[in-house]
Amino acid sequence: MKIFGLEGVSGSGKSYQAISLCRKMGIGSILDDGLFISGNRILAGVSAKRQDTKIGAIKTALFTDEAHRNGVIQRIREVDPASILVLGTSEKMVLRIVDRLDLPRPQQILHIEEITTAAERRIAGLQRNEMGKHIIPAPAFQLKKEFSGYFLHPLRLFKSRQGGKTQVSDRSVVRPAFSYPGKYVISNRAISDIAAIACRDVADVKSVLKISTDQEETGVVLGVSVNMAYGVPVIGAAKTLQQHVAGRVEEMTAFNVKAVNIDVKGLK
Repeated sequence: MKIFGLEGVSGSGKSYQAISLCRKMGIGSILDDGLFISGNRILAGVSAKRQDTKIGAIKTALFTDEAHRNGVIQRIREVDPASILVLGTSEKMVLRIVDRLDLPRPQQILHIEEITTAAERRIAGLQRNEMGKHIIPAPAFQLKKEFSGYFLHPLRLFKSRQGGKTQVSDRSVVRPAFSYPGKYVISNRAISDIAAIACRDVADVKSVLKISTDQEETGVVLGVSVNMAYGVPVIGAAKTLQQHVAGRVEEMTAFNVKAVNIDVKGLK
């Protein structure tokens, strides 16, 4: 297994550049901020960007928790990737991560200044320090459960290559809890109100009887009781209602909707 490192101060654009660097160097996997990412998929770990404090984020990125560390070590051994790029804010941090995960010493540690311009690093610093935006080198659909309730947006980059082929790179933009000056909370009542309004958008729903909301760590579960219009195919109408309610709640709250349980009480 070949190990490479990429070091640069926080907010210098390491995570943004990681996918392009891996493609250029033929590296198949990434260790970034507590996550083991391989083949555009998160295979193990916990994101440091889920932590409430910067200290907690640093500890997660360094795999200080034994359960976290052991889970990632086991998954790396199962996958046995040919190469891994390890991201850190310094050479010392890269080496600490490698040691914690019982990986071979890096063959090469690149510095962010070697692969980016000063202008690119200024833009990355602005995004991080003034806007609180962090990049995760994985598609948004891979992060929905872990970042339920966070402001998470997909970032898809298209780059033309020789021969007319287009290269697509999927990254995600997230604003972690520790980047906020305060705390925001979305109440169950607010989520239920959004779901109720979404129900009324569906023509086959005659009346909304009850909405229940259960917030869990990986998302929300909604219970919806309605009366449907007489004569409609109930199962098909219920599936349409499920999809519409889930879409509206995810769009307006940033929560991952785990389930929408439809209870058709009657036909009107």
